Amino acid sequence: MLLISCPWCGPRDESEFSCGGEAHIARPTNPQALSDAEWADYLFARRNAKGRHHERWVHTHGCRRWFNVERDTRTHEISNVYQMGAPRPDAAEE
Repeated sequence: MLLISCPWCGPRDESEFSCGGEAHIARPTNPQALSDAEWADYLFARRNAKGRHHERWVHTHGCRRWFNVERDTRTHEISNVYQMGAPRPDAAEE
């Protein structure tokens, strides 16, 4: 079981949260111009990375706010928790 630190409520058990998938997926600026294949890629294709991964989480049974988590998918170790809209902590490295 993970211990997730909500930015507003503090550390809570994983059972209080729901994962919303990969974080930092930019919505297309002109979705009407996309082909069906491009739209499907935006909706369904994800990195599914092994190792460090950024995810969106919501505190479903708490404050109901969304936030981002940087988690290692091999060990489940959480290295960063940050609010929605904040840049990825490692954005300068890429």
